[in-house]
Amino acid sequence: MIKIYKTINRKIKEIDSYTKDSWVNITYPKKEELEKISKELDIPLDFLTDPTDIDERARIEIENKTILNVLRIPCFEVDEVEIPFTTVPLGIIFTDDIVITICLKDTEVIDDFIKDKVRNFSIINRTRFLLQILLKTSMLYLKYLKEINRRTSSIEKELHKAMKNEELIKLLNIEKSLVSFTSSLKSNELMMEKLQIGKIIKINIEDKDFLEDVIIDNRQAIEMSNIYSNILSGMMDAFASVISNNLNVVLKFLTSVTIILMIPTLVASIYGMNVELPFQRSPQAFGITMVISLVFSIIGVLIFMKRRWF
Repeated sequence: MIKIYKTINRKIKEIDSYTKDSWVNITYPKKEELEKISKELDIPLDFLTDPTDIDERARIEIENKTILNVLRIPCFEVDEVEIPFTTVPLGIIFTDDIVITICLKDTEVIDDFIKDKVRNFSIINRTRFLLQILLKTSMLYLKYLKEINRRTSSIEKELHKAMKNEELIKLLNIEKSLVSFTSSLKSNELMMEKLQIGKIIKINIEDKDFLEDVIIDNRQAIEMSNIYSNILSGMMDAFASVISNNLNVVLKFLTSVTIILMIPTLVASIYGMNVELPFQRSPQAFGITMVISLVFSIIGVLIFMKRRWF
């Protein structure tokens, strides 16, 4: 899907055709669309196809005055139960007249720009546009990391009484998200450091300060991701033992109950034999048998309680 935008009276407006200082946003790209744009705007085809590779790393590249920036952005899949937090590549291409963003799916990062939620945003100032995207990306990582921490705490409460592996699997999936976040954030950091050198994109003093702030936020997200990942790894080891212990406690209780119930069964079995037995001719034989069973069962319970086998 291709949409074209332009800053008109400081507002982002959708337009019908490419014009100078316009912004082309491509989502869910098709091969035919990319080939058409490549020919119309004289952009190397691989600059358009590389961001569609789900495993593409963050980098910056220039060819024939066309600049490609690729960064990894976080995304939240509402319908994905197993691993809801993932990362995807976002391509940002600068030509002489046009800015192009390309991503495999709609993302919160780009939506904020389209909906005019970013202050002082202008398509004309390309360097600032790129830095604002980097900032929104870092802030979104921090937002999702907080949500991951909240979900981890919720699962932790369930684990205290768990005896199955369902909660551990949920934690494992969260750990996969954290690993993906960490690798993507480090990849973005390397790209920002190259950008900071200023060989490919010239950055003025004001934007350099902006970039330094973005790098600090990105490093904070890396640190948070590492901390949460370490905590999660230790938690999974601890709760694997907790689940095993919970299961042992249940089995111990069931075994104890089985042994106690075996006592009246044994007494009843003995009195069910076809031989001469005490009290068998007494009208109170059944009551006496039940009392004997109850007494021995109580003795067994007391012994188990004293030895803490219950």
